[in-house]
Amino acid sequence: MDKMVRKHIIFYGRVQGVGFRYYSVYKARALGLTGWVRNLYDGTVEMEVQGKESEIDQLIIFLQNQRFILIEDMKVKRLPVVDERDFYEK
Repeated sequence: MDKMVRKHIIFYGRVQGVGFRYYSVYKARALGLTGWVRNLYDGTVEMEVQGKESEIDQLIIFLQNQRFILIEDMKVKRLPVVDERDFYEK
């Protein structure tokens, strides 16, 4: 059984101006994930996402398969699980 995890992820590549945050919010909510996503000034996208590991993997695969998004690298760090109810754009 999948246990709840929380991940802090920095996405590198063509991830701004391509619908990345929009698709993240849409799919994360559909999967029942919580957390947030935002653009950073250096052209990367920062995300904290919480839920079952397999559903977080589904979110990342979904993003990689979007037409204009190109994820070249990700820096992932595990965080303690927190109490929250939604996934939103910061």
